[in-house]
Amino acid sequence: MKRYGVYLFDFDYTLADSSRGIVMCFRHVLEKYGYGGRSEYEIKRTIGKTLEEAFAILTGVEESGRLAEFRREYVRHADGCMTANTRLFPETAEVLAELRARGARTGIISTKYRYRIREFTDAALPEGTFDIVIGNEDVKEAKPSPEGLLLAVERLGAERGDVLYAGDSVVDAETALAAGVDFMGVLHGMTTRGEMERYPHVGMAESLRALLE
Repeated sequence: MKRYGVYLFDFDYTLADSSRGIVMCFRHVLEKYGYGGRSEYEIKRTIGKTLEEAFAILTGVEESGRLAEFRREYVRHADGCMTANTRLFPETAEVLAELRARGARTGIISTKYRYRIREFTDAALPEGTFDIVIGNEDVKEAKPSPEGLLLAVERLGAERGDVLYAGDSVVDAETALAAGVDFMGVLHGMTTRGEMERYPHVGMAESLRALLE
C-alpha cells in the first residue's frame, strides 16, 4: 500500500471495540424510556452514527428535543461505564507505533466525544500517539460531513493527497469521499465488505496491519 504522511482513523470498530459499553448504554436508555427489546445486532448496526441518529433508528422518534433527552441520558450513563468496557484491537498499538516510527502523523476523527476518546487513549496508549483528535463537540456537522476530516487536514497543514482515512463503515467511506482523501475500509465492525466496496477505496482489510504492508 502507498505510504502516506498522515493517517486519520475513525475510533469505534476501527481502533477499538467499545461495542460492549455502547450496547450497555443504549439498553439502559431504551429500557428507561419504554423502548426495550432491541437486539444487540440492531444496536451495533448504529455504531458510527450520531447518538440522535441512532436513537431515531432504534425508537422511531423524530422529535429533536426527545432525541436530545435520550442523548443526555446516554452520556450520563456512559460516564460510568464506557471507558471500562472499551478495548483496543490487538494490532492497534503496534500499527500506530510503527506508522509514527516511519515519520507519519496520526489522528482520530469520530462522532464519539473527544473527551471520552482521550479518557481511553490517554490510559491505553503512549503519550503523543495522536497529533490530533476531533470528536463530536468539535464540529457543527457530524460525519458524513467532511467538516471534521478537513479540519484535521487544515490543522496538520497536510495535502489531501497525502492523507488516508481508515474506517469501518459506509459513513466513514462517505466522509473520505466528501473530503477528497483516500479511504481504507477496516472490517472490524458490522459493515460488510460489499457495503463499503461501493465507495472509492484504496483497500479493504481484516486488520490495520494492512497499513504496514
